[in-house]
Amino acid sequence: MIVEKVIGNVETDDIRAPHTERVFLSSDELVKRIQRVKTDHGRELGIRLREPKDLQNGDILYCDDKNMIVIQVLADDVLTIMPESIGQMGDIAHQLGNRHLPAQFEGDEMIVQYDYLVEQLLEQLGIPFRREERRVKKAFRHIGHSHD
Repeated sequence: MIVEKVIGNVETDDIRAPHTERVFLSSDELVKRIQRVKTDHGRELGIRLREPKDLQNGDILYCDDKNMIVIQVLADDVLTIMPESIGQMGDIAHQLGNRHLPAQFEGDEMIVQYDYLVEQLLEQLGIPFRREERRVKKAFRHIGHSHD
C-alpha cells in the first residue's frame, strides 16, 4: 500500500474504525515525505506524500470501516523549560536562537531536544527545567540562514 496523503488526525477529526494499527516514528522521521514503514501488526506501507507537509502525531494514513492506520511519535529525550518571567524567557530564547536550536511551545513550556550544553546553560541562568522522555506533536525543524 502506498499512502499519498494524510486523511485526518485522531486529535481533531471524528474519523474512527474499530481497529487501529500504529506506525511508530521518531520525531526526525516526521519530516520525510518518502519512506517505507511497518505497522505494529507487521503491515508494510510506503509513504509518498504529494504535498510538502510534515507528519504529526495522530495523523491518519488509512481508514476503512474495519481498520485505521495512525502515526504515533516515539518519545524524545528533551529539556522542558519553564521560565518564571518574561526576562528568563527572553534570555533563554536569545541563547537558543544563537545556537540555531529549534524549539516547540506547549502552554507556558518551551521544549528543545536534549543537549548537555543547554542543560548547563539553564543551570547557570537559574531557569527551571526538567529533562524527560516526551512525545512531541510535530518534528523539530531547523530553519537555515546565513550571517552574510
